[in-house]
Amino acid sequence: MIITFPISIWMCLKIIKEYERAVVFRLGRIQAGKAKGPGLILVLPCIDVFVKVDLRTVTCNIPPQEILTRDSVTTQVDGVVYYRIYSAVSAVANVNDVHQATFLLAQTTLRNVLGTQTLSQILAGREEIAHSIQTLLDDATELWGIRVARVEIKDVRIPMQLQRSMAAEAEATREARARLPAAEADKNRD
Repeated sequence: MIITFPISIWMCLKIIKEYERAVVFRLGRIQAGKAKGPGLILVLPCIDVFVKVDLRTVTCNIPPQEILTRDSVTTQVDGVVYYRIYSAVSAVANVNDVHQATFLLAQTTLRNVLGTQTLSQILAGREEIAHSIQTLLDDATELWGIRVARVEIKDVRIPMQLQRSMAAEAEATREARARLPAAEADKNRD
């Protein structure tokens, strides 16, 4: 026993970094009702199980989502979500895989919010839309111990045919504005 004691105590001590917390389960119950760390913690073998949780900000890239807007235009939109875990106990006890759950929720929320907007609203109001997505995500993930810090819509891709028609419309508008002063000058001469 004296010979194995130093090895046993060495195996029981765990180092938790400044940006981490450890949720310790003793016989299936969360010990002391809160996360431990940073520093040195004691984990009893065969009795305790611990889960390390990283509290740093996580970036979650949302791959391009094909979205049908309210005005029946198909677009591809991708974004990024910045979030962090503020409650390690909630992140471990309330959801199986907190990062995957947040990723899937961000994808569906992006699709749902953008599906209620027209293409012109999406192109003109990216900041407001991103803020509303952030609010929805933050409310939904609060139970999981997550705080959504920021949501950004990176890119909005529209079909080439629609880009050409929008460019032609913009060109026609510029030409009409250029002709307006000449038409007014002719009108004033009469």
